[in-house]
Amino acid sequence: MAWEQIEATPAHKSYLLLSSFLILYTLFATFVRNRLHLSEPPLALIVGILLGPKVLDWLNPNQCNGSTCLDEVTGNSTSWGWGDDVLQEITRVIVGLQVFTVGITLPRYYATKHWKSVAMLLGPVMTFGWIACAVIVYFLFQTNIPTALVISACLTPTDPVLSASILSNSQFSSRVPSRIRNMLAAESGCNDGVSFPFLYVGLYALLNNNFGDAAKDYFLITILWQCVFGTLVGLIIGTVFNYALRFSEKRGYTDDAGLTVFYLLLAILCVGTGSILGSDDFLVAFGAGYGFARDGWFTKKIKSAHLPDVIDLLLNSAMFVYFGTIIPWDSFDPKTVASTLAPWKIVLFAVLVLLFRRIPIVLATYKFIPDIQTFREALFCGWFGPMGLGGLFLAMEARAMLETESSIPLPHPPKYQPPLTSRQQAIELIWPVVSSVVVASTLVHGLSVLALSIGSHLRRHESERAPLLAAETDPLTGMVHEDSDYAEDD
Repeated sequence: MAWEQIEATPAHKSYLLLSSFLILYTLFATFVRNRLHLSEPPLALIVGILLGPKVLDWLNPNQCNGSTCLDEVTGNSTSWGWGDDVLQEITRVIVGLQVFTVGITLPRYYATKHWKSVAMLLGPVMTFGWIACAVIVYFLFQTNIPTALVISACLTPTDPVLSASILSNSQFSSRVPSRIRNMLAAESGCNDGVSFPFLYVGLYALLNNNFGDAAKDYFLITILWQCVFGTLVGLIIGTVFNYALRFSEKRGYTDDAGLTVFYLLLAILCVGTGSILGSDDFLVAFGAGYGFARDGWFTKKIKSAHLPDVIDLLLNSAMFVYFGTIIPWDSFDPKTVASTLAPWKIVLFAVLVLLFRRIPIVLATYKFIPDIQTFREALFCGWFGPMGLGGLFLAMEARAMLETESSIPLPHPPKYQPPLTSRQQAIELIWPVVSSVVVASTLVHGLSVLALSIGSHLRRHESERAPLLAAETDPLTGMVHEDSDYAEDD
């Protein structure tokens, strides 16, 4: 019979469902972004939750044990068989591509002109957020200090994927001054890599009993090798390949298609180089992206290809669908978990992180940040610090170090029986706590554009209001726009 030829395997269903969602979104992308004021990540996350094992159970990437993922009717597996080691590599590549893209899209010679603003965000702002989150973790989840520092470090960076979806590929971005957009983009490109020193403070405290050895390893490996050396390697790679591509393009040895492919391959090469060297993948990728395009030549060459938008649609949206299917709901079930992860604590933690991780410190220091000129701009920059795939990667990195003392985590966290050691408690808490905040941030920050647009609409006099679903182009209230905001960046 013909129906016997149907093979609805987990992989085959995944191809069908993921492509169907992306095709449907593509058909209405401009309407969704510019009229409904929605971005891809929250929509993709919601779709993933609906398709995942918690609701429809059509997509189940989690690795199965025994027969726990077998279909009751056919006896076939309903899972892809993927574990957290696979998730780590997927997020590594996607975040690496995104931070490389950030380096490409910044205005030429951006770092030499705006380094003070970015340094303030990477220094005092990140440090305050790390400490603030650690304090909340320590008191709310009753952990020790090193565990609190590890979890908070995973929530320290702003996510380049979410930042790009909000501030770069929609009409909303024109309502925000370009200096603010570029500053937040540069921060999101750097701070995934800069988060490693924060992460390894807690990890070395959990893994080492000897303070002297831990301090030596931290300085030599984390600071010098991973961060400083990684950034230098990235800048060298970007600069060398910039000259190589100019040489080839000037002599007609490559074409427009080759330029586009070159972009993607160079980003993956940087991720691979950083991984093999044991350096900071994301700083290598960001440094290479900036070094490759800092003179603006390559950016102009590929401007018409809209490659960053293509990456957002294909890779990032698919990744958020995937994440929606692997949210550890069982960790928050009050019937099966200890009071440490009670649902009310998870919700309260997410709210406190969103409110106190960035807003207070940006409001307190914005007069020392040259690219922030008004209180409203400071409030905006303090609020738009989304946490996403970078946080998930750091959570996998932390678990890997605690589980195997290497860069590769176990496919799933081991189950421990109480009483737990400090190391075991950290392993059990990292993934559910970080993933819950990523879910909250994706939904809240992703829907913030809609909230801002509705608020701006309601503040106008009734005679001045355009239809609510009309395209918004007016600058946000309390922000200072320069003439360059309405022209192409230099």
